[in-house]
Amino acid sequence: MHLKIRSSKSKKAKKTGFRTRQKSAGGRKVNRRQRARHGSF
Repeated sequence: MHLKIRSSKSKKAKKTGFRTRQKSAGGRKVNRRQRARHGSF
């Protein structure tokens, strides 16, 4: 099944919550970076 969706739009459609980021290795890296900058959040 082919989805007619532009890649930039699908990137924006990704969930951006803390828990969602924790589920991937890249997201955990982002969370760690934010924690380092702003303390716990």
